[in-house]
Amino acid sequence: MQTNFLVIGSGISGLNFALHAAKKGKVTLVTKKKIIDSNTNYAQGGIAAVLDKTDNAEAHIKDTLETGGFHNNKRAVRFMVENSADAIYRLIDLGVEFAKEKGNLKLTQEGGHNKRRIAYVGDYTGKEIERILVKRIKEHLNIEILEDTFALKLITKRKNCYGAQVIKDDKIENIFADQTIIATGGAGELYKNTTNPPIATGDGLAMAIEEGCKVKDLEFIQFHPTALAKKITPRFLISETVRGEGARLINSKGERFMKDRHPLKDLASRDIVAREIYKELKDGPVYIDSTNKKTPFLKKRFPQIHEKLKDYGYNMAKDLIPVTPAAHYLCGGITTDLHGKTRLKNLFAFGEVTCTGVHGANRLASNSLLEALVFSNQIAKQLKHQKTPKGLRPTKSRIAKSNSPLTKKAHNLKKEIQELMWQYAGIVRNRKLIKKEALPKIREILQELESIKSTNQVIAETKNMAMVAHLILKAAQKRRKSLGCHFVE
Repeated sequence: MQTNFLVIGSGISGLNFALHAAKKGKVTLVTKKKIIDSNTNYAQGGIAAVLDKTDNAEAHIKDTLETGGFHNNKRAVRFMVENSADAIYRLIDLGVEFAKEKGNLKLTQEGGHNKRRIAYVGDYTGKEIERILVKRIKEHLNIEILEDTFALKLITKRKNCYGAQVIKDDKIENIFADQTIIATGGAGELYKNTTNPPIATGDGLAMAIEEGCKVKDLEFIQFHPTALAKKITPRFLISETVRGEGARLINSKGERFMKDRHPLKDLASRDIVAREIYKELKDGPVYIDSTNKKTPFLKKRFPQIHEKLKDYGYNMAKDLIPVTPAAHYLCGGITTDLHGKTRLKNLFAFGEVTCTGVHGANRLASNSLLEALVFSNQIAKQLKHQKTPKGLRPTKSRIAKSNSPLTKKAHNLKKEIQELMWQYAGIVRNRKLIKKEALPKIREILQELESIKSTNQVIAETKNMAMVAHLILKAAQKRRKSLGCHFVE
């Protein structure tokens, strides 16, 4: 198959880029599950942007840099913030109906922000954006959607990308493209406890790494402080906006423990709140207390969270909701410029899979959807047709059956990786233990996986997870001092 643009991934960045690119040529969008299956769908809070007269770009930049431990790329941060309002208005033009009050956008506040600057749609902002973008994608005659299609590896020659190999209907196919775009999201599935859907296995990262792309800041894994403390997969997220609207964190003694630990109290940045909850959990449960709000307000403002918690037996207006941190967001990734360019010619990347430098050592709440939008709005000016070199037909592996012993082995190794990462690369890290115990274990897992010569989605995902886990552990072991969401014992 030949196309102009091959987009791998169907989150906000991939969909947004596809809509832009469709004006310039044929777009083939591949996604390993259904088109709506993405991390975007799980984003409850909203999108941060400078939208109010009392706010300004410098204040948003300052909050982003402080939360990121000043490890950010300042140029990228400024670029994102200065384009933030346009990104919101683009979504409005596409049909996203953000909450309004008296004709103006209604804004809320989240952790790390010193202003109310989050535009939102109830407590399902990501889901609504995804719905609108998918609708527009399906309306476009120049976009072909391939669901249940797993991107296996990039097709490259002499530092130039010509497309990707995919698994479709248990067969390996080559899709050749003028430009290939990785928009595969993050890697939360590397952890036993995560808010991410099962698709977040670091595939795009692994594909790019395998072909020599640079990656950066992989040690910075953000843990969302308030996932429901109930053993479900993925962990149900209780948005920061619940605290932004007045809910409080309390410990097992009924104390508002964040009150004395940070000037922003319950709305301190996620790394700080996650660590403080982690400490408190050693002495007993930690809760979100939203009982200071009445049921009508909670049902209207947080319709999904209210109903989901009700399903789990909790009433937001009456009950204390037990919470725990869970792996949430990858702050590092494939190194790109402001136009999504990678080290490989004709390979671009957007969204959580990248390291634009915007997040630094820790992501400021609701900057993620913003980053995905702003950077995927950038279409490189010189997108030209490229001829696929004659004879470029990459070797195809044999497909293993889904119930084969090799697949079962890969599935078991996946669980081992998740346990390993939660234990050694979690909220609090010990560099000596990473070096002495974690790295040798992950190398053993990599060796076991290398012995598996056939492939399928489970095997490939597990290999991707092991490769990315190895690099995260190496980066965590190398960084000696605590910074952002990398906290060293």
